[in-house]
Amino acid sequence: MVELWSVPEDPCDQFGRCGAFGNCDPYTRAGEFECTCLPGFEPKSARDWHLRDGSNGCVRKRVGRTCGNGEGFVEVSRVKVPDTSIATRVNKSLGAKACEELCLNNCSCSGYTAANVSDVVSGCITWHGDMIDTRQYANANGSQDLFIRVDSIELAEHAEVSRRLNGKRMVAVVVASVAAMLFVLFLGYMLVKKRRGRKRQDELLFSPNTTSTTLGASPERKGIDETGTNSDLPFYSLSIIAAATENFSIANKLGEDKEKGSLVDWRKRFEITLGIARGMLYLHQDSRLRIIHRDLKASNVLLDAAMNPKISDFGMARIFGGDQIQANTNRVVGTYGYMSPEYAMEGLFSTKSDVFSFGVLLLEIISGRKNSSYYKENSVNLIGHVWDLWREGRALEAADPSLGESYQAHEVLRCIHIGLLCVQEFANDRPSMSEVAFMLCHETTLSSPTQPAFIFKKANAGAESSSASVGAVSVFDTTITVVEGR
Repeated sequence: MVELWSVPEDPCDQFGRCGAFGNCDPYTRAGEFECTCLPGFEPKSARDWHLRDGSNGCVRKRVGRTCGNGEGFVEVSRVKVPDTSIATRVNKSLGAKACEELCLNNCSCSGYTAANVSDVVSGCITWHGDMIDTRQYANANGSQDLFIRVDSIELAEHAEVSRRLNGKRMVAVVVASVAAMLFVLFLGYMLVKKRRGRKRQDELLFSPNTTSTTLGASPERKGIDETGTNSDLPFYSLSIIAAATENFSIANKLGEDKEKGSLVDWRKRFEITLGIARGMLYLHQDSRLRIIHRDLKASNVLLDAAMNPKISDFGMARIFGGDQIQANTNRVVGTYGYMSPEYAMEGLFSTKSDVFSFGVLLLEIISGRKNSSYYKENSVNLIGHVWDLWREGRALEAADPSLGESYQAHEVLRCIHIGLLCVQEFANDRPSMSEVAFMLCHETTLSSPTQPAFIFKKANAGAESSSASVGAVSVFDTTITVVEGR
């Protein structure tokens, strides 16, 4: 039995595929004719060439100009030299330069090579007549460099092409070198900048145990977990935040400068409120990470010279994952009076916890009073006082008297309404920050608020504990550091 083997056919394996003075290149792009003419030559039959038939080969472009007319040689690299069995002279003793002179001095010499043709044939090889069966190789393995005799015109054209090609290569090398240098410099700059940033951050970072003393004389002591395990973000003091934001000052904490506060009209208070709402909306919805502040209050809002608000102090903030809406902790930290009931009592916190704190802050801005303030006539806190006035249809009486006539009644009533919606007892009843921002900016119909959380009356000092007493203790104006969950 005879086995037949086959390999992919290489068109250039056919002897004389491209005829005399033709060069067969099997590495051309798909669909292109593999035959080309050697330098200084053109197809003998343009029609046959167009029909992909190169058997007739090539002829010189200009006849009679290659003998004593300034002719020279053009190199064709990485080729199989033409057939050496015809019209060829071999001189084993000549080097490359002498071989060139030998061919140049003989007008019948069509080309030469000065290399090893085989294990037994080396030295100078010249062709006198047709050069047949030349083919291109992809690399230098087994290939030679062939020098073709051309007239002065072809020589000049080839020199110009070579000059342009070398120029482009030089430009490419220069551009690549400059780009590499710039890239290295950029990496060095970024590395130095990163190291300086880390060094600066190390200088600015404060440990959790020193944060409360750094805040200065604040009426509400900072409640944080002394173990340092309750926060996802670094702790920064107000002095650091003020330095980083340039125009914001510790003296401009919202609600702590009573003289300045009395000069703020309703329009500016509303703009501050809206700015805080937009800041919280960014933390909850628009930032790359969903952030729960957990300690939104007046002293954590800084104002610049133009009274623009900035939310500060993220020492207690927590980061939520993409689908996370609620978390639980048995180490409750924060400031009572601003903490939602589900967080203060059960350790549950969510975006609705921040909404509760915002509602308290909104009522404080409207009334000019702290939530921890107690009213002598019935000893309730600010939320309870506003709720009582709301139920009695006298909600406007909660507005700060220093506002004078700077406000429109329906705007203040609407903001009080929104504030009461935010401080409702159950988290599901409260609006989201996106809904709060929308309600502040648009005249939409608002739902009726339900009873707020933490409106219990303050117990008398001498009263005995009894199940019949109404809210034995108020939790306002108190700071908690750690509360163990049930």
